[in-house]
Amino acid sequence: MDALFTSTLAVAVAEIGDKTQLLSLFLVARYAQRSAIIMGILVATILNHALSAWFGAWVAAWIPAPWLPWILALSFVVIALWLLIPDKDDSEDSRFLGMGAFMATTVMFFLAEIGDKTQIATVVLAARFTETFWVIVGTTLGMLLANIPVIMAGHWLMDRLPLATARVCASILFAIMAAVTLSSVVWNS
Repeated sequence: MDALFTSTLAVAVAEIGDKTQLLSLFLVARYAQRSAIIMGILVATILNHALSAWFGAWVAAWIPAPWLPWILALSFVVIALWLLIPDKDDSEDSRFLGMGAFMATTVMFFLAEIGDKTQIATVVLAARFTETFWVIVGTTLGMLLANIPVIMAGHWLMDRLPLATARVCASILFAIMAAVTLSSVVWNS
């Protein structure tokens, strides 16, 4: 259950102020079907994060065991620092908008997550925890927890969130995960 809780919390906090929340706002403004947008996010996230988690588990199987905690801790530190950098408002690709709310959301979210912080975090979390399934469930749940309120409350919510504070909190969370990972090396030696 640590994998589920940690993955959910890490992604939910990391997503606050992320470009996918801006994409959610854009899609809600474009389409009225909120449930289709939510389902599109769900499908895109499951596909993207499942591939990422399986890759993370595969990498963990090939890295020598004594190196793994050090590489994971360094990865968590890199993500912690990356979270302090605000996302750019990438212009969205309008060619997908004619597909309808569900397909446009699925395609656009899947593409937006490629190389994103949460995709990298999913790889690292899957390498950290052996329960790949729970990492996928947790990161998907975290993505939904961060984006459904934006879809439902839209601009009202985004205008009131202290994004700088959220970024710092997410960064601290990943720094703590790095420290916990390194402490396991110290305690087990």
